[in-house]
Amino acid sequence: MVQKEVVYVVSDSVGETAEFVVKAVATQFNGGQVEIRRNSYVDDIEDIEDVIILARKDHSIIAYTIVIPELKDYLDKRAKEEGIMAVDLLNPLMNAFTTRFNKQPHHQPGLMRKLDEEYFRKIEAIEFAVKYDDGRDPRGIMKADIVLIGVSRTSKTPLSMYLAHKRFKVANVPLVPEVPPPDELFKIPRKNCIGLIISPDKLNEIRTERLKALGLGSKANYASFQRILDELDYAEKIMKRVGCPIINVSNKAIEETAGLILDVLKKERSF
Repeated sequence: MVQKEVVYVVSDSVGETAEFVVKAVATQFNGGQVEIRRNSYVDDIEDIEDVIILARKDHSIIAYTIVIPELKDYLDKRAKEEGIMAVDLLNPLMNAFTTRFNKQPHHQPGLMRKLDEEYFRKIEAIEFAVKYDDGRDPRGIMKADIVLIGVSRTSKTPLSMYLAHKRFKVANVPLVPEVPPPDELFKIPRKNCIGLIISPDKLNEIRTERLKALGLGSKANYASFQRILDELDYAEKIMKRVGCPIINVSNKAIEETAGLILDVLKKERSF
């Protein structure tokens, strides 16, 4: 049986990056003959000493991703003293960044994992916004960070998606006189809900353009002034019953309205 060579992977975070690099290199040397032993969350000199003892015994390599300067310096010093080959997988590139971009690194472990977690939270929020768009499943109301309510064409869907990219789980519910609002709407804290209103003239303009885009007549009931007034009156009554803050979206960009939503909610709770 062929004796496997040992590489100790050492990191002050999880160590996935270092292990991936070592595996990539090992494939160039018949990687099946290399055993990788990962040492994660190394945060003091005792941890470093444990690895030094093992690496000296196995005559192995240490490959590390340590961003805390004191630990890195200690590992380098001890590896040199014991005649162990220790390879820093991050510092050469970090030095290149510092030289070329004239910026200093944070020297904080786990930042990439934090970025990964932020990314997955955003994806989860986007999927949530799609699933609970336009009131299609009222169960989302109870799970949402933010619930948007308003009549048709008050930018509920684009606002939901914009806020989802900010990692908020958003559900939105259309308010239509002929359709009773879901019971869940009256069970959530008022601080979780935002009502969206718009001027009748602006809504008439938006709906008329929408009908044209669909190839329908501009005089359809959907865009009639009386219908718009009835819907807005109904929506206002529901919003008062919910007791939620109300924002007028007339002539406002999505980004501006989203900012107002977050400002309003920050007065009620802390994100």
